[in-house]
This record gives sequence, C-alpha cells and structure tokens, in this order.
Amino acid sequence: MLNIVLFGPPGAGKGTQAQYLTEHYQLIHLSTGDIFRYNIKNGTELGKLAKGYMDEGQLVPDEVTIKMLQSEVDRHEAANGFIFDGFPRTVEQAKALDNFLSDKSWTIDHVPALEVPDEELVNRLLNRGKTSGRSDDQNEEVIWKRIGEYNDKTAPLKNYYEESGKLRHIDGVGSIEEIFGRLKEAIG
Repeated sequence: MLNIVLFGPPGAGKGTQAQYLTEHYQLIHLSTGDIFRYNIKNGTELGKLAKGYMDEGQLVPDEVTIKMLQSEVDRHEAANGFIFDGFPRTVEQAKALDNFLSDKSWTIDHVPALEVPDEELVNRLLNRGKTSGRSDDQNEEVIWKRIGEYNDKTAPLKNYYEESGKLRHIDGVGSIEEIFGRLKEAIG
C-alpha cells in the first residue's frame, strides 16, 4: 500500500502529475476537485453546495469533503494505494485522514509539495481557463483569492507533514517530464 498526498497551490500541476504518478505506481487518483466538478456538472446537492464555495474562491467545508473522500476510498479497498490530490487542505482534514487510514492500518507515506511562484500560478490558471471552461480559472481576482486561501489555510499543512518527516519540497517549474522525474526521485 502506497499512499501519497500531492501537495501544492492551485495551478502547481497536481492534476497533471497525479496522472503520471497514478500510472507509474498503479494507484487510485482521488482528486477532490474532480469529484466536486462531477457533482457540479450533474447537479447533485453536493455539487450545488460545492459550486457556491468554489465560485467564491473558498474551500468546501471539511465535513462535506471528508465524507465524500471516505466514500471514495471505501469503494477501492483493494487498491495498491491512493494519490490524494487537493486533500487534505487543512490540519484538521489531515488529522481526519490519518485517523481514517489508521482505522484501516494504512498511513500516508509521502507528501511531495510542488513549489511554484505565485505569478507563475496565476499565468498557468488563466491559460487553463481559456480552454477548461472553469469559471474559477478565468477571473484573476478569484485566482488570487484562491492562492490567498491556500496560503492562509493550506500552507500550514507543510509544518504538520514536515514534523512527520513525510514532506518533500519539489521544484514545480519546468517541463512535465522534469517535474515527474523529481517526484519519482522523492517517492522512490
């Protein structure tokens, strides 16, 4: 069992790198963003709730996110492991994930953190917004708010995972292949 929390701000390339890691290590990729977008597209109650928060550049409340993620993990109990992309985003979520995994005698093994300068993040997201159709990638003010939310609420997770010795800082600038190589080296 190999469990990875792929860490980094919006636009750092977590989704792209998670695809490569999923294939390389034969893991299940759990992206809270993808799960929320699926629910939004299909007009579910969770989707409507999540959309309201996401459109404002805010995080979806912990209890909604945690229940949704637990359900996804439970559906794939025979997996080789998981890549958690976009979760946890707060220390409280990290503790909830640790407790949930501990109940299954599992743990988080690696936490690679993609490091990208803020201006680069904004440019990446605006470019993605041109083709993705995502409203939260098309408004620079909302993008800066998302980065601010990340810095205020999610960045403190670095300390949590550094204390456990699992955090690895990864330069998130370069080609997709270069960044993937850095991730593989950090994970082993």
